[in-house]
Amino acid sequence: MSLTIHEFAHARTALAFGDPTAKNMGRVTLNPIYHLDPIGTLAILFVGFGWAKPVPVNPYNLHPPKWGDIAVSIAGPISNLLLAVVATIILRILFVSDALSTDIGKNLKMVLMMTIVINTLLCTFNLMPLYPLDGHHIARELLPGDKQAEFMQWQMKYGSIVLIGIILLPRLLNRTGTNLGTLGKFLSPIRTVLNFVLRLLESYVLT
Repeated sequence: MSLTIHEFAHARTALAFGDPTAKNMGRVTLNPIYHLDPIGTLAILFVGFGWAKPVPVNPYNLHPPKWGDIAVSIAGPISNLLLAVVATIILRILFVSDALSTDIGKNLKMVLMMTIVINTLLCTFNLMPLYPLDGHHIARELLPGDKQAEFMQWQMKYGSIVLIGIILLPRLLNRTGTNLGTLGKFLSPIRTVLNFVLRLLESYVLT
């Protein structure tokens, strides 16, 4: 659901700014079949981390080009943030009404908390300015014109390598018993955000 809505937001925003590419490929839809990547979906099930098919966007069709690209890029993370907010509101209402004390309520609580955590992580993770994440489009457009080519050259060479390192290196080092210290906090943004969200839920939503 989270990945589908994320990609739908990209596609619908691109159409709003004048690019029909995604619409012509059937991507302006909430049907997950058109958005889920087979390998990315299997990775979610077996690795715990995956992806959907990127929405095709022709930046030359966007008007205005700069703000259109920023809007299309940030639409996905914002959709995940809104999902997390809606799930938080529902969770709070159910908690206040004592509806979470039943067996069904306990299962619903787990689903809502997972929805909040997953969508908050998706929002934060995709805003990192690293290729191929949404954040690198936003960062590029906010740079002066003479710096954009240099930025993209670095991204194409090293962005995905740094991204893979952020995802995998902490896990590999933890398995070997290596103490990451301060480096671990830098390399584990996902865990940091996860712990932060859980603390907020415990302090302000479930009390």
